[in-house]
Amino acid sequence: MSVPRLETSPMQQQPAPTPDSDTPLEQALDWLILLEDADEACQARFAQWLAASPANAEAFARAQRCWQSPALVSAAARLEQRRQPAPKRARRLGPGLAIAASLLLVVGITLHSDLLLRLRADHVTAVGQRQSLQLADGSRVLLNTDSAFTSRIDERQRVTQLLRGEAYFDVAKDSSRPFEVSAGPVRVSVRGTAFAVRYLGDAAEVSVEHGEIEVHARGNDTRIHLRGGDSIRVGPDGVGQRTRANSASQLAWVQGRLVFDDRPLHEVLDELRRYYPGWIINGNARLNDLRITGNYRLSEPASIMRSLAQVTSAQLHEYPALLILN
Repeated sequence: MSVPRLETSPMQQQPAPTPDSDTPLEQALDWLILLEDADEACQARFAQWLAASPANAEAFARAQRCWQSPALVSAAARLEQRRQPAPKRARRLGPGLAIAASLLLVVGITLHSDLLLRLRADHVTAVGQRQSLQLADGSRVLLNTDSAFTSRIDERQRVTQLLRGEAYFDVAKDSSRPFEVSAGPVRVSVRGTAFAVRYLGDAAEVSVEHGEIEVHARGNDTRIHLRGGDSIRVGPDGVGQRTRANSASQLAWVQGRLVFDDRPLHEVLDELRRYYPGWIINGNARLNDLRITGNYRLSEPASIMRSLAQVTSAQLHEYPALLILN
């Protein structure tokens, strides 16, 4: 995963963006880095570039909004809390470079976490990938994007664990061995049915397509019985209310689709980020609460972003591993 131009060498050694090689927005992103430690000559070149075209001024304003977006700033803030005191340096990083450095740390921490997860898991899917599994008892499992799964199936037990992500289970009937799925705060027990478990962060959601299941909430004696069409969420705030699931949208990913029914754009983008192997940034906060209804092919997140840009009358800027909506 890459982020745009995160050079950290002394700024006076960096060349100014060249108008004939980059788009105005790419040049503006370069200027954000250069201006962190600009001398008078660099500032003069920037002023000349800014005045050269109205498109340059517009691109720089847009780049500033993206660079200061809540997604980047919050990532930097979370990492800053974890950092140990570092030795004093000759020059402090400005806020832009601090965010850039923090984003690189995000990548490093993510890779480290994934390594630990891979050591525990039997199966791991990459971002944007789905994987179909056939277990030893005849049950079928479909792993969604960015998921990790392990199982122990023998003559006495059928025990599985969703370590992260989302999975759909079509369980083979066996009255002598219940089929169990653990996922963070929940444990699901069934004997033969079809259901999905979504485990992201510290919350889990269970949705039943058909049949009956029993959900155990960890930490207390709560047991919930669900039937086809039921859904329930269990998280740090406790056990939620049982609802009748909209299977057309909640289980659409099993058929390779993403369905949104009157959802705010910020929720739609959060879901798309699970499928896109890069950064998706909304540079215009006024778009966050626009309501979105649509049915999309989940294997094409960039195409979905183009469609969203069209229906919201926004612009989409596409770079390698980076999509910016404005």
